[in-house]
Amino acid sequence: MAPRKPSARVTIRTVAADAGVSVAAVSKVLRNAYGVSDALRAKVQESITRLGYRPHAAARGMRGQSYTLGVILPDLTNPFFADIMAGIDAALERTEYQPLLGVGQSSPAVELELVDAMLDRQMDGLILLGPRMTIDRVAAIAERAPTVVMAHHPVGPTRFDTVNDDDQLGARLIVQHLAGMGYRSIVYFSQDLQFNESQVTYHREIGYRAAMTEAGLGRYISVVMAEQAPREVRTLVRQLLQGRPRPEAIFCWTDFIAFEALSVARELGLSVPDDVAIVGYDNTRYCDLAQNALTSIDQSGQLLGLQAARLLVERIKGREEAEHLVITPRLVVRASTVRKNAVSTGN
Repeated sequence: MAPRKPSARVTIRTVAADAGVSVAAVSKVLRNAYGVSDALRAKVQESITRLGYRPHAAARGMRGQSYTLGVILPDLTNPFFADIMAGIDAALERTEYQPLLGVGQSSPAVELELVDAMLDRQMDGLILLGPRMTIDRVAAIAERAPTVVMAHHPVGPTRFDTVNDDDQLGARLIVQHLAGMGYRSIVYFSQDLQFNESQVTYHREIGYRAAMTEAGLGRYISVVMAEQAPREVRTLVRQLLQGRPRPEAIFCWTDFIAFEALSVARELGLSVPDDVAIVGYDNTRYCDLAQNALTSIDQSGQLLGLQAARLLVERIKGREEAEHLVITPRLVVRASTVRKNAVSTGN
């Protein structure tokens, strides 16, 4: 059988011929240029729709813009990232820009490979979510292309924009709530990363330690770290809950970890929150499920994603001064921290 010939690509010239206008006129419509009449725009758009014309991204990139944005996530397991992508999509809905996704596998080497691949394909800018690479590496990337970094607090001036929630405040709200409900031995379950003072987990630890001290609970301060691998998380949670004395509450740095903690507690026959209270961070949609009923910090992932995409488009359009947005978090209290017949101490 003879190989199937690919169908001829519809080009801007094809559209111009079908609409009975010049190539320059079609180009103006595609660029949304000033001075194009409604009648001309309608005629060209009709031909574009009928012919199924799609601009050639690589060619557009060679002319200056490809209208594609690279988004690099650490992994696909954390449900919070879906909220962020929803915000990015919402921000770009009425623009020509399209996000293309890469997964860094929480590896600096993989992240750098993805960055190179995206920029080789003429992507107009990058959104990096919780990158594992060093800040110096991120700064070097920002020299090559407009860049917005999420879940990384800036240290000193930068050439890139950042979008975060106030992680120290979020941790304070959790400890204040738990202390007010009468819990004393509150463990902070963090992520095992190479130390970097820009990390959100570090900022949450600062807030946790400060709030514990302010509540007169300094002697109960305890920080446990684990990689995000479910097996390691479950092992460490089990050790915590089978240890003596058992902590009264566990503050997890993300909902994804808190769900694992809930599961282990119930496997051990413990009551949540009567035997141990569990708190998450992100307020993802699964917190509301009855079997979870997880108290969590809402940092509005959709708003964070929307703001990141907005800042990136502004950068692409020429803004040079760095902006660092910080969203105010709020605590959403559910059954995982409220004991039956509990009375708040008011602390």
